[in-house]
Order: sequence, then structure tokens, then C-alpha cells
Amino acid sequence: MTDTPAASPSPPRRTGRLPILAVIVVAVAAGLGLWAGQRWFGGLAAQPALATTVLYGAPRPLPPFTLQGSDGQPLTAAQLQGRWTLVFLGFLHCPDICPTTLATLGQAQKQLADIPADRQPRVLFVSVDYERDEPAQIGAYARHFSPDALAGTGSKAQLDAFANGLGMLYMKTPLADGDYTIDHSATIAVLDPQARIAGLIRPPLDAAKIAADLRTLVSR
Repeated sequence: MTDTPAASPSPPRRTGRLPILAVIVVAVAAGLGLWAGQRWFGGLAAQPALATTVLYGAPRPLPPFTLQGSDGQPLTAAQLQGRWTLVFLGFLHCPDICPTTLATLGQAQKQLADIPADRQPRVLFVSVDYERDEPAQIGAYARHFSPDALAGTGSKAQLDAFANGLGMLYMKTPLADGDYTIDHSATIAVLDPQARIAGLIRPPLDAAKIAADLRTLVSR
């Protein structure tokens, strides 16, 4: 008897279910990825293009502080609410950096005269020479450059806390003649209308660029 060859097994049938399932899984994963991206990153506002101001990724709170204002009243964060504020540390005997910086900020402010007064950026000048500088003198000095400038000073402990909160430094340095000077940060801190630290401006300073940046920030 001749053996009949066994029939070859039929190849497995491709039902198409696996590829369809894979497509569904990929689609769901893509949808979840899009949702997650919108959930976590969609709320981050794009930073404006600025000429000289460096903004932080997100404003950070300014630690609570109390200084002595040039009007003799306490100066706190409450007075900084509602407007963009440029904060500069210096002292009245400063020979060059302080008057040059304040003059540049005053020039920038003049270029923003068309902005309503209650929204115009302003300057806060804080003297870190707590031994020599009197509040009234500090105010007169600051307003020589910026008519609506805020100004003040404080005790060493108050000034240390304020400067540290801004991320700035100052140091009393003896001179050969027995007098002293103050070494201090030349950077300007930029506070938003909620009195939060939004960014900074580093030298060299350009009045036109500062004015352009402030106009952009005010219009946001």
C-alpha cells in the first residue's frame, strides 16, 4: 500500500486584530501625552522678548521686610503693590555708580511719560549706608533723578534681610584715610506689580532698552 502523504498544515490565518489593537494603544498613548502636555506645560506663559531685562522662569516672593521710608514712615512691600518697581541699592557718598545708575533709570522713566501715572514703573532707592545716610536726604537724592521715586534705609539687620531677599550684597570697606566706602551690587532688581522678584537688569545699562522692556512688561 502506498502511503498517502500527510497534508501540510495550513499557515495560520492573519486576523488583523493585533495591528488594530496596536493602533488603538498608540492612539490612546498619544492622546494621554497631549493631555499631559497641556496639563503640565500649557499654562506656562511664554516669556516676552526683552532687550536687557532677564526674567526668572516664575516670579518669586520677596521675603517680608520693613525699612524706614524717606517720609519717616515704615516702608514695606505694601507700598510696592500695583506697579513695576526697579530696586537699586546704593549710598549717598557713592562717587559714580549710584548717580550714573539713577540718572539712567530717570532717563528711562521719561521715555514712558505717556503711560498712565498709576501704571508707570517707578524706582526704589535703598541706601545701605545706615551709619551716615538720613532718610530725608536719601529721598531728596533719589527724587532728583526720578520725581516719584521711593527711598529708604534701615538698620544693619533690616538691610541685610532686604538685600539677601533680593539676592544682592553690600559690604562696608575701610579706606586708608580712616573713612569708609560701601561695596554693593550694581544689579537692579525688577519687581512685578505683586511685589514679587520677577527678574533683574545687569550693567551696562541703556536707558532706551530699559524703557522698551518696561513698556513691554506694563502692557502684558
